[in-house]
Amino acid sequence: MKIEKEMNNKSKIGPVDKNTTSSKRILLVDDEEDILVTAKKRLKLFGYEDVITASDPIDALKIFKDQEGKIDLLLSDQKMSDMSGKELMEECLKIDPDLQTIIFTAHGTIEKAVEAMKAGAFSYVEKPINHEDLALKIKGALEKRELLKKVADYERIVGDQFQFADMIGTSPQIRDVFRQIVQVAPIESTITIYGESGTGKELVANAIHFHSPRSKGPFVAVNCAAIPETLLEDEFFGHVKGAYTGAISSKIGFFRQAHKGTLFLDEVGEMSEAMQAKLLRVIETGEIKPLGNDHVHKVDVRLIVATQRDLGKLVEEGRFREDLYYRIHVVPINIPPLRERPEDILLLMQHFFKKYETKMGKDIKKIEGDVIEGFRTYTWPGNVRELKNVVEYLVAISTGNTITSAMFANTSLAGSCLPQKKVPLREAKDEFIKKYLEDLFRITKGNVSKAAKSAGYYRADFYKLFQKYDLDPKNYRGAKKAIKTEDIFAED
Repeated sequence: MKIEKEMNNKSKIGPVDKNTTSSKRILLVDDEEDILVTAKKRLKLFGYEDVITASDPIDALKIFKDQEGKIDLLLSDQKMSDMSGKELMEECLKIDPDLQTIIFTAHGTIEKAVEAMKAGAFSYVEKPINHEDLALKIKGALEKRELLKKVADYERIVGDQFQFADMIGTSPQIRDVFRQIVQVAPIESTITIYGESGTGKELVANAIHFHSPRSKGPFVAVNCAAIPETLLEDEFFGHVKGAYTGAISSKIGFFRQAHKGTLFLDEVGEMSEAMQAKLLRVIETGEIKPLGNDHVHKVDVRLIVATQRDLGKLVEEGRFREDLYYRIHVVPINIPPLRERPEDILLLMQHFFKKYETKMGKDIKKIEGDVIEGFRTYTWPGNVRELKNVVEYLVAISTGNTITSAMFANTSLAGSCLPQKKVPLREAKDEFIKKYLEDLFRITKGNVSKAAKSAGYYRADFYKLFQKYDLDPKNYRGAKKAIKTEDIFAED
């Protein structure tokens, strides 16, 4: 590994931030001892003082195991006796999947280095080493490592709390949305959020902004469908004083309001073709021109858009620009309707009752059972927004400490609390068994053995039972125990 000459040159990288580099631990592996000494000195000049060296890949693997995940970066020569750099990396990745690796390779073994990248290496550096290139790649690898750690931390928080603001749930569908939020928040890519009205598209956009590097900047939310077509350009780009009759003062517009922050455009599918063209130009150039002014303003905005329509279908119908579609459809996030995650309904109900009870100074201690059943069985066409509004109404009209079925007269759930018509005994029995099995899986978190034991069934017979009612225990793993009526207002 011929890097002595490069290592003897004074670093041209410039000053390093030792607060961010000195805490990083690097494992440097090469089967030539003199190379290890020289390379370690160069890394110290880069600001990396915590460097562990090994001349034998077998010893390096033992060191890595002993460190128990404390190695942030592996720098390894590709061609070594006993084990290649790629093979060493693969063994280390089994212990720490987030480990970042840079492979050193000779010109004749670049193909092997590319194979290492496909297997999980961050990058490779060709010999003779360009130390400035190496420094940049080390910086990038460690930044990626740090990002993965942050994502893992956020996922642990999500796993513990199951919520972002008013986004509550334990269902696999909403947990997947939470995971996507923490994964895309740190990057700058444009996000398109799909979901029915009332599912919480703006909440998702706000959560992405809050967990992004732009969190200290403004979050500007715009409902494109609520702005008349004739005012869209003025609202988005602003105007100067005197630009048109009635323009008695200047206006900066949404894009400049969101500078250094996030601009959220809801119902973007409602934009006219002319406005779509103007939006595309801003995305491509990062420039806007206020009405009545030839001066161009540069804007630095992270764009998140949302729609309840299928933009791909609108493109096929010629109602949405294809070039704009591909510009904004970089990372799609789909929010499930509330009817597809019924296990979250009572959690949301509990959350909003507590929220509005505190806000309105009420003291509600009891909700009648048929009211809760009404919440549970209603299909919620208006999704979470409708549920939230119903709870707010019930708390507002309550005069005592009990929510009764009689209070439902003016809500969308009115029919849900009425006595249900009688059904045949066989049908009622099937409904009871299915609900019993669903509750059992929630309590046991999808553990088939525990559920079978609780039901007094042999495991094999129990499989036949829940398969008969088309239930999948996997859907209940990780879910919280179903809320009991008496627990709705339990203390946190």
